[in-house]
Amino acid sequence: MEKEKARLLELRKTIDELSYQYYTLDKPTMTDYEYDMLYRELETIEKNHPDWVTPDSPTQRVGSKISGGFEKYTHDRPMLSMGDVFNDQELMEFDQRVRSDLGGEELEYIVELKIDGLAVNLIYENGQFIRGVTRGDGRVGEDVTNNVRTIRTIPLHINSTSPHMEIRGEVYMPIQAFEQLNAQRRDDELEPFANPRNAAAGSLRQLDPRITAQRKLAFFAYAIGGTVGIDIPSQEALLKDLEAFHFQVNQEYRKFSTMTDVIAFIHSWDDRRDKLPYATDGMVVKVNSFAQQARLGNTVKIPRWAIAYKFPPEQARTKVLNISVSLGRTGVLTPAADLKPVRLAGTVVKRATLHNEDYIREKDIRIGDTIVLHKSGDIIPKITMVEKEKRPADAVPYDMSSQVCPVCGEPIASVNGSVDLYCTNDACPAKTVNRIIHFASKACMDIKGLGPQIVQDLVDNRLISNPVDLYWLYEDESELIDMYGEKTAKKLLTAIENSKTQNADRVLKGLGYRLIGGHVARALFTQCKATDGNLLGLSVLYVDNIKDCNIPGFSDAIYAALDAMLSDPMFKREVTALYKAGVNLDYHAPTASANGSAEDAVSLSGKTFVITGTLPTMSREEAKTFIEAHGGKVTGSVSKKTSYLVAGEAAGSKLDKANALGIPVLDEAGLKAMVNG
Repeated sequence: MEKEKARLLELRKTIDELSYQYYTLDKPTMTDYEYDMLYRELETIEKNHPDWVTPDSPTQRVGSKISGGFEKYTHDRPMLSMGDVFNDQELMEFDQRVRSDLGGEELEYIVELKIDGLAVNLIYENGQFIRGVTRGDGRVGEDVTNNVRTIRTIPLHINSTSPHMEIRGEVYMPIQAFEQLNAQRRDDELEPFANPRNAAAGSLRQLDPRITAQRKLAFFAYAIGGTVGIDIPSQEALLKDLEAFHFQVNQEYRKFSTMTDVIAFIHSWDDRRDKLPYATDGMVVKVNSFAQQARLGNTVKIPRWAIAYKFPPEQARTKVLNISVSLGRTGVLTPAADLKPVRLAGTVVKRATLHNEDYIREKDIRIGDTIVLHKSGDIIPKITMVEKEKRPADAVPYDMSSQVCPVCGEPIASVNGSVDLYCTNDACPAKTVNRIIHFASKACMDIKGLGPQIVQDLVDNRLISNPVDLYWLYEDESELIDMYGEKTAKKLLTAIENSKTQNADRVLKGLGYRLIGGHVARALFTQCKATDGNLLGLSVLYVDNIKDCNIPGFSDAIYAALDAMLSDPMFKREVTALYKAGVNLDYHAPTASANGSAEDAVSLSGKTFVITGTLPTMSREEAKTFIEAHGGKVTGSVSKKTSYLVAGEAAGSKLDKANALGIPVLDEAGLKAMVNG
């Protein structure tokens, strides 16, 4: 028993250190597979001895769901806001006030990047993390402890004997995680987050910590609140102490003795802040000495010893040439502003989404308007204002609701009180075409050669009216030959036949029901036993059967979408028809290739890949499946953590970034050689 307890303590210490090296220092010293084996061993011991489990164990990062919202918590010491300045002159005036209030004595400044995230207060007692609280109004915040526990760069235990210590900093979402999250949300037909800060705030306030854990949040520590038995002389010393406690500290801070040098350092970021792996909206200038900070004091809202310099937003001015509306496969109408091309933050912007009619009305955007775009901290360009004084005299308000579907001419309407407008015609040709294009896409059934134009031709000639009809096209082979020639027709029919072997999650995603993307589909088959891992099994369920499975990340909106799908007679008819057509409806977890050995299946374990460009024989989805089947991981963006870039033709900017970071580049043959030798 004692030996097993000692092993438990050893495992906790080892796993904490490995997590610190991986998540905080970005310098992993062990493969993911080796780490997973240690973690599993710890889980087994704690399962056998539940009375040994403590809150600071690495296994306790995800707590139970929060019911009834978040409880309020009063900070021991207020979390003050920063005063803002926007130019060099205001910085010099701040410097003059500080020096005057200190009687002209010598001083030093610490200058730090201002992370665009969510301020949080972490409370430790005798070195153990006990509570995480949002800033709130500065005096009272929300207790988000269970969610904070999921953030890997926050230690659950620190080497301190202080009975009470408050560590303050910023919860943020790295750019790469933000892009991956938005890609997933677009895949699931959810509105993407506007910027990393909004994504971080929304993720930290989830009632289910398991959702927060999936969002890959991080934390920079930079301040201390109420403490007992701690004596730290300066901001510089504090940052070094925080590092020693294994917190992630932003390394871009600098110390200066003159405001002239501070200003020069701030402006050194003018042309390079967009290259950071996290969003930042300015820099914070702090008096270094805590004794001098105490003498300078605070106002009711802000400290007199610190100031935030806000970066000017990247903006561009252009004109709205037109407002166009596109129709998605689910029938939702999405307006967009067609713009006079303008360069903004390194890219040429020609269009800007207008989201919905409410957005257009709120901002009063009209054709002919001069508008201002910006990308300050935002990845997606958006209209920040309309210069109404430049509006043409004949510009009139844009009214979406009075219009009809731009394709079929049938009425449009909102559904269940949604702000979105939908085409009400189930037989709308555009809805039909878009749905079949989606079904045949690489990410779904991957029917090679079945592009948008051919789908349009087949619908126009009444050969198909839904995805299932594709599998009966062989009966119209002669007509296909007349349309495209024998060679093209036979290739198309062969591609359709080959698609029958796709996995069930891709079939379900391909059917194109709102919010039922790849992630949701895979979760249904892997985490809901009632489906029996089969699309036919899913089609006979009720939404309550799925709710009973308590699948992490499934929101009320997803359950509502599932209810609508499962209640739709067309869904059941199409699933049955696909089965009769010989389409595979079973879900199989990715496995190694047929010529790969069992040993090969983990040969890519611990390695992270990014895929770009066009590969000779594999689609990107096939390459992703191949890598995952052999133990590797695929992400969407190149970073320091990327092990290899797999590059095909027209690789573009990802190849440039990989070369700049010194990341090895593989072609398709090189990737296969890693597995097969």
